[in-house]
Amino acid sequence: MKLKIEDTFNKELPSDTSLDNTRRKVFNAMYSFVSPKVPKSPSLIHASIELAKDLGISEKDVNSQEFLDIFSGAKVYQNTKPYAMAYAGHQFGHWAGQLGDGRAINLFEVVHNHNRWALQLKGAGETPYSRQGDGLAVLRSSLREYLCSEAMHHLGIPTTRALSLMFSGDDVLRDMLYNGNAAYEKGAIVCRVSPTFIRFGNFELFAARNDIDNLKKLTDYTITYFYPELGKPSKETYIKFFKAVTDKTLSMIIDWQRVGFVHGVMNTDNMSILGLTIDYGPYGWLEGFDFGWTPNTTDSEHKRYRYGNQPNIALWNLLQLANALYPMVEESEPFESILNQYQSDFETQHLNMMRSKLGLDLKDGDDAKLIEALEDCLLLSETDMTIFFRLLSTYKIGRPKNGIKMITKAFYKPNQIKEDIEDKWNQWFKIYDERLQLEELSTETRQTKMNSVNPKYVLRNYMAQLAIDDANQGNYNLLNELFELLKKPYNEQPEYEKWFSKRPEWARHKVGCSMLSCSS
Repeated sequence: MKLKIEDTFNKELPSDTSLDNTRRKVFNAMYSFVSPKVPKSPSLIHASIELAKDLGISEKDVNSQEFLDIFSGAKVYQNTKPYAMAYAGHQFGHWAGQLGDGRAINLFEVVHNHNRWALQLKGAGETPYSRQGDGLAVLRSSLREYLCSEAMHHLGIPTTRALSLMFSGDDVLRDMLYNGNAAYEKGAIVCRVSPTFIRFGNFELFAARNDIDNLKKLTDYTITYFYPELGKPSKETYIKFFKAVTDKTLSMIIDWQRVGFVHGVMNTDNMSILGLTIDYGPYGWLEGFDFGWTPNTTDSEHKRYRYGNQPNIALWNLLQLANALYPMVEESEPFESILNQYQSDFETQHLNMMRSKLGLDLKDGDDAKLIEALEDCLLLSETDMTIFFRLLSTYKIGRPKNGIKMITKAFYKPNQIKEDIEDKWNQWFKIYDERLQLEELSTETRQTKMNSVNPKYVLRNYMAQLAIDDANQGNYNLLNELFELLKKPYNEQPEYEKWFSKRPEWARHKVGCSMLSCSS
């Protein structure tokens, strides 16, 4: 396995002067050198051959001992120096101070076909930033991250990727629900891939310490390698940089809302500077449409990171990034203007996104009311978001009375769809039908366009849990099946029709199938 290594982050930016791998505060440095823990008996569970090829790794390489050694942390690739990043962050709205890569170790950067990729292992052992943790990860959280990273990529949503999933051979002690019932679980390691893993929190760390010299070095590095189109670093460029990050973040949020994805832990240290979905912890897709749903047990009381609040949280996080970048610009107005623009841009982009989900090609002044009325209907009785929008594409103009029958499969309690609820749905389909008659698209074209933005298949939590249960028994057939299914989420794939269904009732309150904790 021959990789084209071109490390920059750990060669061009200042490192921690101490090589001692003990928990501590790290100053005047972007990272600390640290080697992965050698796993007891690593074994490959699954690998993304498609992503491997993007990195210059062949399928033969994937099946080699060297691949197993490097991406389990058993060996360090020649002439490379692994490291853990230093960053800070706001967690659940509160300043948390220094955080850093507590269980992630960056291996190296690969350049292939003019693309730069940073590769890191999650669950490969402790670092100076591990705090009270052991730096390890377990199968359930690792498999969820592995599957979801690739699923999001194929949904067309900006995301970090996942190259491989491995057993470490070590047992890891975890209290899954933080209720005092710790137990040993199978240890696992994911190789995560991204152009960079720099987060909002990297900038916050130096700004909080008034370390403007390192703040500027980090910002200049980020612009040089990941926003070169903005030009040479200057005050004007820093403002352009913030605008570019804001636009990318907004685009990502619109995509999350489009497919009903809820991140669960939108702390500033979990926000990518490239507008990528990063750090898959207690995430989930909406089953029943619900603005107030969060998959995170830690967030169950205040629901800060609920589905309907994600756009607002992104804006709040961007404000924290603006505060971090301010010392290099020393003018607040440009940042305020960009943040205000985010709010108006969200309204416009969200409306256009919802139009696309409804198959509306033209713009009409009453579309916002139509969408609001639909959302009201979806909340009348538990209605599966994914199934509803997918079935809506089959609607035939001139048949509003057939609307409810057409979407019945999306209702969790179809016997509730009567009287007032039935009347409101019929009224909405009547208005929707009148609106469609203003369109110029053929029925077939409208259905094709709707199906290109409304996925048929998403990684529901119960699906991932079934794969985890099987993998714990050494059976990876379901993992393989879901991995293949989620490569083409917008396609009909009739051979996988069984996955186009509502969450089963047994999964409604089952651990891992409804809400999840941050434990991993």
